[in-house]
Parts: sequence; C-alpha cells; structure tokens
Amino acid sequence: MNTIWTYGPISQLTTGPQRVELGEGGTPLVASRYIGPRLGLANLYFKMENLNPTGSYKDRFAAVLVSGMVRDGQKACIATSSGNTGAALAAYCAAGGIRCQIVVVDGAPVPKLRQMQLYGAEILMIRDFGKDPVVTAGVFDTLESICSSRGIPLPISAYRYCAEGMQGVETIAAEIVDAAGEVEHVFVPAGGGGLTLAVTRGVMTRGARVRVHCVQPSGNDTIATPLRTGAGQARQVVSSTAISGLQVANVIDGDQVIANCRALHGNGYAVEDQAVYRWHKALAQKEGIFCEPAGAVALAGLEDALNRGEIGPGEAVVCLVTGSGFKDMPSVEHNFGLPGVQTADSRELAGLLA
Repeated sequence: MNTIWTYGPISQLTTGPQRVELGEGGTPLVASRYIGPRLGLANLYFKMENLNPTGSYKDRFAAVLVSGMVRDGQKACIATSSGNTGAALAAYCAAGGIRCQIVVVDGAPVPKLRQMQLYGAEILMIRDFGKDPVVTAGVFDTLESICSSRGIPLPISAYRYCAEGMQGVETIAAEIVDAAGEVEHVFVPAGGGGLTLAVTRGVMTRGARVRVHCVQPSGNDTIATPLRTGAGQARQVVSSTAISGLQVANVIDGDQVIANCRALHGNGYAVEDQAVYRWHKALAQKEGIFCEPAGAVALAGLEDALNRGEIGPGEAVVCLVTGSGFKDMPSVEHNFGLPGVQTADSRELAGLLA
C-alpha cells in the first residue's frame, strides 16, 4: 500500500531508522452513493483523511516533522494546536521518544485534548487563543521565540512555520491525482490555509489540471471571500465559528493560498456553520462516513458552488474529509438529535422489532 514515503521528495528527507511511521497516508478515495446523485453529480468522491492513524490528515505533517526531529537528535517538541495537530504530534512524539508540550486554542473539544494526553502530551489552554487575532499572534510570537532559543522547530501545520513538515501534506494531492485520473475540482476546508496551500502545491508539482477551491466557515473568513472578490491578500478576523479546527483568526498561509488557487482557477466559498452541521449529519447517515464537523466543510462549499452554477453535473469532484467524528462527540450530541436508547424486557423483543 502507498504511504507518504513512497513519493520521491518525501522519501529523501529521512532514512529508515529515522522515520517515525504509523501507517500514515494511502487513504482511500470513496465514490459517493447518495449525496452525489442527490446534488446532480455523477462523479463525487470523498478523500478519507479521517482514516489516518490518529484520525486526521495531520498525521502526514507529524510523520515528516517528527522524523526530522529524530534525524536531528531533538528531544523536545513545543507546539500549538486546535486539536488534530496536537493529537498527531503527541502520537508521533511518543513513538519517537520525544517530550511533547502543546499550547491549545481556547475551547478545543475535550475528546481532542484527551487524545493528546493519552499519548503522553502535556497541554496548556490559553484564553482567547484562536479567537482573538491579537492574542493569537502574541502566542505564536512567544512560542516562536522559545523554540528559536532552544534550537527546535515550532510545529504549526503551516508553510510559514514548518515547510518541511507540510511536504507530507502535499501527498494528499498526489494520491488524488494518481487514484482518480481526470479530477476537475478539489474542495478543501481552510482555517489558516496550510492544507489548501499544500493541495495546490501538490497539484502543481504533478502538473495536473485541477481547480482547487478554498472553503471556510463564514465566521473565520480570512481567505475565501478575498479570493472570490479578487483581493490580493487574506485578512485578519475575529473568529466566531464553532467549527473546531478552523478557528484561525490570523492570515498565516492565506496570501499564498489566494495566489495559488487563483493560478489554478479555483475559487473561495464562505459557508455557514449550520450548513456544515447539516452535511456532517448527512455524511454519517447517508454515506456511512463519520467525520468531525470540519470534515464536512468542503461538502458545504461544493453545495454553494452548485447553487451558484459554478460546477457542471458531469465534472469529477473530490471533497476532503479531514478528520474523524470521534474527535468531536459534543457536536454530535448538540446537532444530530439522536433518540434515547429504548429498554425492554426480552419477552417484548419480537413485538418491538416487527
């Protein structure tokens, strides 16, 4: 089976004993059985990044980053995360024998925090981090200074901070192009823009003619609207979205996302949280795909594109499913409206199931 290490540029970064591998990459591309036909699309596919070892695409980043730390003899990792990066780093640091300390955004879901802790990471939550751009910038600056003084990288999944680690994320695009052939559109959820930038870079490296679209919650619209309206730069916002993992109020990789998406004739889509939650439930109950809400953002963007008449019914479309639903169970309790469990005597069983 293909993993990220089968791709040439990645294979050159580290060698056998230095690599910290847990089976990352090689995730399936699954054809839609219900949602695609309902939307009038004959060729809709889901890239199942929720099936990576810790349940998100961030494992591709962590595998490369932590392998580089092992290569360089580093024994400490200080990172920042809204959840998935932290979980991935915690797992790969555990496997690599590296101490892991993570500064997490305000309001990160408890299941994600527990996942970091169960791998042995030490975590600290900072008030208003990830919501207020001034606080967020201050945290980044402080952590960057600490890591610089200790001669270690600051593992933020963005090219601005960790370009080498982000090469692992670029393999998503390579896998899509290799598996699906003539894909015409890829819809990508975005917070700070690192994932979208990685997909554009991967598409460009493969020389593929694929339009990459950036989708953001409207409450964290740093990139999508500037891309759509022809602006040259992303913008800071005060994040108000409830979609965990996409609460990134600062620009980070946003300017380059705009440039690359525009070069690939992609567009920006800002979607409402309620549309995301609706598709989150539909993916589970109509396709059997249980993702966290952030994993349904790309599909909400596709719906917007179809409503605008910007996608044709015969075009091949891929939506990234970025993380597992088990990472954010509170969103299920709040949004799925699941019934209580019925209890009965065994003598009533046949009648109840008739």
